[in-house]
Amino acid sequence: MGRAQEIVSIQAREIFGAKGYPGVEVEVITRNGARGAAVAVAGTSMGSLEAKFAYDPRTRLGGWGVKTAADNVNKILAPALIGLDSSHQARVDAVIIELDGTADKSKLGANATGSLSAAVLKAGAASLGIPLYQHIGGVNACTLPVPGIMTGRGSYRYGAGEEAGGKPTYAIMCYGFSSFREAAYAGWEIFAEYARILNRRFKLGFTMEHYSRQLLDTRIVEHDRELWDAMMEAAVNCGYEGKVCLQADIAAETYYDPEKKKFIGLFSEGEKSKEDLFRIYEEMIENYSFRIIEDPFPENDFESHARLTKKYDIDIVGDDLFVTNTERLRRGIETGAANSVLLKVYQKGTITEALEAVRFAYENGYRVMPCSSRGEGADIADYAVGINSGYLREGAIDATGNRLIAIESELGSRAVFAGEKGLRRIRLDSRK
Repeated sequence: MGRAQEIVSIQAREIFGAKGYPGVEVEVITRNGARGAAVAVAGTSMGSLEAKFAYDPRTRLGGWGVKTAADNVNKILAPALIGLDSSHQARVDAVIIELDGTADKSKLGANATGSLSAAVLKAGAASLGIPLYQHIGGVNACTLPVPGIMTGRGSYRYGAGEEAGGKPTYAIMCYGFSSFREAAYAGWEIFAEYARILNRRFKLGFTMEHYSRQLLDTRIVEHDRELWDAMMEAAVNCGYEGKVCLQADIAAETYYDPEKKKFIGLFSEGEKSKEDLFRIYEEMIENYSFRIIEDPFPENDFESHARLTKKYDIDIVGDDLFVTNTERLRRGIETGAANSVLLKVYQKGTITEALEAVRFAYENGYRVMPCSSRGEGADIADYAVGINSGYLREGAIDATGNRLIAIESELGSRAVFAGEKGLRRIRLDSRK
């Protein structure tokens, strides 16, 4: 590549992300005028083993300020990257990794290194005049993932989940369709019907506006089973039975009390043992069409993840379990824990390291589920297509969905909707 792709400017600043948390935004400009910008922001629930974000002293923005991370980009990383070729991602990331020098990015912060790495990736694509998904995956990047539509969060008012910020998040995954656009439309219909059911059953006032504001925190039920019933009913009422399934992000770690060795307030009031949880998961899978369950047990409980994975051939996704870390994934493979990895692009600290984890997962028969909870925004659509992921977290009727509709149109006859093949086929014959 010539000098056209050379990085000539890097600027980082503190902004506010979509969820209200401060984030690091980095803008990279190349010699030919191409621009790439990316944002890294903390999520509601962060695993203790994730690469570390850099924050300001607690006296500033309640401890969430990230001016320190932005300064690390401007003062330490940017000078070393100016003049490098933006289209040579691995070379750029090697410099970032060397300058940080830690395994968990604790020196400069994964929000600094991740946002910068992603901004370079986008600038590199723009400088070459190709879409981001093609820059990531080449000419083979043509698979549109199965999307989900978030129906809300479960009941968490009773225990540790509320204090820790964790709560089950549910979605309806739309797979039985011929295109992404059809799947997204079905998601819209189902959510609208789900809102009507909740309004009627619990005298609420949910609308599509609530979805756009992500205000579906449902603290009105005695057990989340009532929400599962409503989700299933909505799918049937819309005529989509057999074309959709349910997904849950449990974040079990946030409910676990290590002293009591119990889960407090998960799914309903009271304490639950590991065996209690296992029986609930059996019910979810066998009676409620849950085919994707994320983090069903604490982040270091590989054995319980392996037990559930062995019994049911559905997608058991590791987020806090794997934290997009190849070594954690290696342990999961050795023990048979989970069979899918949640991809948060900034969770490891650079694009190269994240894609290495993706490649390692694929080589060992694991699926990858992209997620935008670290500030990736609609870019997660390009990552999903770029790695030919079979599905992604949510993404049916938001900015990500709009981007995927555009990609599907751009690909034309080359576009392939993952559909049923994007999910593992549920197997219940192991219940004997």
